[in-house]
Amino acid sequence: MPSSSTSAATPPKSHRLSLTEYVGYALGDTASNLFFQTFNVFLTYYYVDVWGLAAAAVAQMMLLVRFTDAVSDPVMGMIADRTQTRWGKFRPYILWMAVPYGVTGYLIFASPELSQSGKLLYAYVTYTLMLLAYTGVNVPYSSLLGVLSPSSETRTVASSFRFVGAFGGGLLISLLVRPLVKGLGGGNEVLGFQHTMAIFAVLSVLLFMITFVTTRERVTPPEGQKTSVKEELLELARNRPWVILLVGTVFSTSFIGLRAGSTLFYFKYVVGDDGTPVLFGQLDRVTVFLASGSACMMLGSACLGLFARMADKRTLAVLLTSTTALCFALFFWLPPDNFALLLLLNGLGCFAMGPTSALVWAMYADVADYGEWKFGRRSTGLVYSASLFALKTGTMLAGFLLPLFLDRFGFVRNVAQTPQARLGIQLAFSLVPGVLAGLKAVSLWVYPLHRGEVLRIERELLERRERPAARAEVLPVAAPAEV
Repeated sequence: MPSSSTSAATPPKSHRLSLTEYVGYALGDTASNLFFQTFNVFLTYYYVDVWGLAAAAVAQMMLLVRFTDAVSDPVMGMIADRTQTRWGKFRPYILWMAVPYGVTGYLIFASPELSQSGKLLYAYVTYTLMLLAYTGVNVPYSSLLGVLSPSSETRTVASSFRFVGAFGGGLLISLLVRPLVKGLGGGNEVLGFQHTMAIFAVLSVLLFMITFVTTRERVTPPEGQKTSVKEELLELARNRPWVILLVGTVFSTSFIGLRAGSTLFYFKYVVGDDGTPVLFGQLDRVTVFLASGSACMMLGSACLGLFARMADKRTLAVLLTSTTALCFALFFWLPPDNFALLLLLNGLGCFAMGPTSALVWAMYADVADYGEWKFGRRSTGLVYSASLFALKTGTMLAGFLLPLFLDRFGFVRNVAQTPQARLGIQLAFSLVPGVLAGLKAVSLWVYPLHRGEVLRIERELLERRERPAARAEVLPVAAPAEV
């Protein structure tokens, strides 16, 4: 078994990427998060507190629409795996779906004058279309990570850049949405959201175009690989490392989405933030809180290379996720009026969360290698799309839980909340996300692919690809005892 030292893990020059390609790939997740992070933080607030939809109706819509959308991810993955173009399997969809993504994202906030039932129907239709467009562009974008390079270490670096880009998008959302909504809306939040999201729609399309132009696909399936939906799905179900990551992803997006979505409610109704600027004469407390958290996640992601040299990906992910879980849970006992302490603890939790996200998505590329090594078939698109199914399942649960908490604990918009309603908001913001993050840490602890095993699989796959004559004779092999 090869050494797990840094020197042994250094990829050859032919497997590394240029800075331009790393940055170009990262900008794709900036584009994704201009909408995805907006939905996490602002969508429930927009639907319930701004547009006036009933919280219970929004909870039901989130559950139904996101469940339907999550099922579309594996379908998109299998379509992408079967695509053959001069641009590769995954890059073409980034080009083709960028504009529908931007248009449908804007339409969610277009805010036509409708009756209450008309508003709810409009929300159903536009949210469904947006999530389908998101699937069409983001499944191929995520799958692209698995084929940028045959080197696990290079993909980890690319994943680190990706999440710097993702959290950069989150930082833009945190810093700009509330000031833009106020400025462009002239006090009318509905109009402010409409104009703000038009700007983000155009920007997201341009960023996806840059990703398409600057990236390349370098890993291809084994020659003569046969496609079979049934067999690929069965192999995926037998891919134990993937199943474990799937469970961890559900917990991950559940706690991230629930906490992000409850932040505005926490500051407005628990902290008592009235929107008064506290920084630069423009930024209120919630904006400073969100922006500082995004900045800490970016910093954490940027430190991933240093952390990865100190510990195995699995061990590192467990330690960092446990730190995040503890920090978020402790918010339940913090005094809401101690803003400095809120910023400090949130910054620590977010710093630990940044590299964890990058690590997990890099581990999915290792899982795709494992599937090819064990079963003799590479299904990168299916691996990532089914993983996005888990991501959207977790987001669905978060989107359902937040309005459910609001409804069941007696929330009433734009009035001082009862102690019971405040308790519901505090639970959704602190203890429940902390517990879900802890469950993610447990799932990562039992993930079986350690560094030495990943390097061995990588080396054996390269040997197979360098011996064309031998490739035709490769049969599925049994997993080693520790896997």
